[in-house]
Amino acid sequence: MTKPSLPELLHAAVAAVGGTERPGQVAMAEAVAEAIDDGAHLLVQAGTGTGKSLGYLVPALAHGERVVVATATLALQRQLVERDLPRTVEALHPLLRRRPEFAMLKGRSNYLCLHRLHEGVPQDEEEGLFDQFEAAAPTSKLGQDLLRLRDWSDETETGDRDDLTPGVSDRAWSQVSVSSRECLGATKCAYGAECFAEAARERAKLAEVIVTNHALLAIDAIEGAPVLPQHEVLIVDEAHELVSRVTGVATGELTPGQVNRAVRRAAKLVNEKAADQLQTAAEGFERLMELALPGRLEEIPEDLGYALMALRDACRTVISAIGAIRDKSVQDEDAVRKQALASVESVHDVAERITHGSEWDVVWYERHEPRGGAAYRHSGASLRVAPMSVSGLLREKLFTDRSVVLTSATLKLGGDFNGVGASLGLGPEGAEGDDLPQWKGVDVGSPFDYPRQGILYVAKHLARPARDGDRKDMLDELTELIQAAGGRTLGLFSSMRAAQLAAEELRSRIPEYPILLQGEETLGELIKNFAADPRTCLFGTLSLWQGVDVPGPSCQLVVMDKIPFPRPDDPLMSARQKAVEEAGGNGFMAVAATHAALLMAQGAGRLVRASGDRGVVAVLDPRLATARYGSYLKASMPDFWYTTDRNQVRKSLAAIDAAAK
Repeated sequence: MTKPSLPELLHAAVAAVGGTERPGQVAMAEAVAEAIDDGAHLLVQAGTGTGKSLGYLVPALAHGERVVVATATLALQRQLVERDLPRTVEALHPLLRRRPEFAMLKGRSNYLCLHRLHEGVPQDEEEGLFDQFEAAAPTSKLGQDLLRLRDWSDETETGDRDDLTPGVSDRAWSQVSVSSRECLGATKCAYGAECFAEAARERAKLAEVIVTNHALLAIDAIEGAPVLPQHEVLIVDEAHELVSRVTGVATGELTPGQVNRAVRRAAKLVNEKAADQLQTAAEGFERLMELALPGRLEEIPEDLGYALMALRDACRTVISAIGAIRDKSVQDEDAVRKQALASVESVHDVAERITHGSEWDVVWYERHEPRGGAAYRHSGASLRVAPMSVSGLLREKLFTDRSVVLTSATLKLGGDFNGVGASLGLGPEGAEGDDLPQWKGVDVGSPFDYPRQGILYVAKHLARPARDGDRKDMLDELTELIQAAGGRTLGLFSSMRAAQLAAEELRSRIPEYPILLQGEETLGELIKNFAADPRTCLFGTLSLWQGVDVPGPSCQLVVMDKIPFPRPDDPLMSARQKAVEEAGGNGFMAVAATHAALLMAQGAGRLVRASGDRGVVAVLDPRLATARYGSYLKASMPDFWYTTDRNQVRKSLAAIDAAAK
C-alpha cells in the first residue's frame, strides 16, 4: 500500500473535526513535517484561526515517533485530548493502518491521592494524622468540598482535578493531594497499585502522543530525574508563555509561615537538640523578615545572611536526624515523616541557594499588606530567588537529542523571530556555531483580513502617561470610545489599580453600560457575562491580555490604557535589563520593549477571533505613535489599518455598533 501523503492525511483530519482547510495550516504542516524528518528546530507563528493544533498533530502522528505536546493552558490541553486527538486518530487510522495511543500527564499534585483520602492528612500541631472529613464541619464549604471529593474518588477513572466539575477550593484539594516530595512512592504506599498519578505515568509510557503542560516540561528539564518518557519530538504550543512558566518553576520562595510549618512538622520526629536548633533559626529569620528591606538584594545584608546560614545548617541537621528516631505511636509514621522531610528540604534548598549567591540568580524581598488578623500578620513577607535568565537552561535542556517545534500566534516581535529566539537560548536565525542550535522561523499568516477587519487607533493627542499619575484625559477618551461602541469593550490595563480606578470612574459616568471588573467574580464567570450582553464592558489586567476568546459583537473595542512595560521596580526585569546593558546590549529593547510587544500582540489578538469580527484596538498612550520604539511595538501586532484620527475612529465604532444591532 502506498504511504499516504501529508495533504491526504491533513484533509482527512480537518474533515473529522469539522474544520476548514486553510493555506496557513497546510504550510505549517509541511514545515513541521520537514523539521521532524530532519531532526531540526522550528518556530512557527500561526495566527488565530489557522488551526495550528492539526498543523502539528498530523505530521507528528504521520512520522510515527513518540511526541510530547506541551501547552500553557488547561483549555488547550482539554481541546487536544477530548476533541482534536480522538477525532484525528480515528480519521488517520485507515490511512496510517495504526491507531496511535495518546495520554495526558501532569504533575503529581494534580491527581487525587488515595492515601491522603483514606488515611488522613498529617497535621502540624500534634503527632499522627487527622481525619479531614471529621475535622471539617459538614455544613461548611470545606466540608462540602471534601465530601464531594470522597464521592468523586469512587467514580473517577483519572483522579485528575481538572476532571472534577464543578471544581473545589485549593484548600480542599490540598487535603487530598500530595507533592512529588511528599509522596511515599508506589512501592511503599498501601494504595500504590491503585494510584491515579502512577496510572497516568504508565499510560504516558505506552502512548505515542503525551499532552502535558509547560510547568511539567520545565520540571523535566530542571530536575535531575526525568518526569516525561523518552521522546523524539517536542511540540510547544502557546510557546510565547514558555519562558515565564519555566522561570516560575525555577523560582524559589522562603516565608516565615513556610519555615514555621517546617519546624512544627519536624519537631516530634527529631531529637530535642535538632528541634531547638531549627526553632531558634526560624525565630531569627522571622525577626528579620519583619524589617522593611529593599526590593532587590544585590548583596545579602550581613544579618540576613547569618540568619539564612543558620536556617540552612539547622535544616541540614534535621534532615540527618529525621530518620534516626522511630516512634510507633505516631499514626502512619512514614507519611508524617515524608511530609516533614519535604517541608524541611524545601526550606533548606532555598536558603542554600540564596546563601550560595550565584551571579546568575536574582534575590529580592517582597512585603504585601497583611490580610486578616494576627494569624496572618506575616503572610505577605517573602524572600524570593529566580534565575536572571532561563535561556541557557533551555538551550542546554530543550534543544538536544530531539526535534523541537514551538508555535504561537505571537512569536514574531518587531517583525522577526530573533527576540523570542534569544529568550529561548537560540542565536540569530541562521547563525552558525557549535553551541548554537540551528533553527528556522516560519510565519504562516492568518486566515483573517486584518486591514479590513480591524483598526489600530493611537490616541496621539493624549498626555504621556506618568507613573501612577491622574489620567483624566485618558478616562475622558475611554468614556467617549465606549459610548461610540455602544459598550462592547474589553479594557486591558497595565495594573490592577488602574483597572479599578477606571471601573469606579466610568460606572458613575456611564451607568447605562455595565462594567465588569476582574477580581469581583471568577474569570470564567466574568467572560461568560461579558459575552452574553453586548452593552457590557470588561476591565482587568494580565490574564485578560491573553485569556479572552469572545468572537462576535460583544467585543468590538479593545482598549489598552498604556504600553505595558514592566514596572521600573520589578526586581527580575530590572536585573535582566541591567545585565544586557553591562554586556553591551540595549537592555530596554531586549527586556522592557520585548515584554511590552508580546503583551500588546496578545492583547490586540483579542479583537478578531472569527472571520466576521470587526472592531478597533485603541491604545491610549501617545508613545506608540511618537516614540522611537513605537514602530517595533506596532510591527509586533496584527496588521490592522492604522490611524490617529479620533473622529474617524468614533464614526467607525458607531457604524460597527449599528451593524451589530
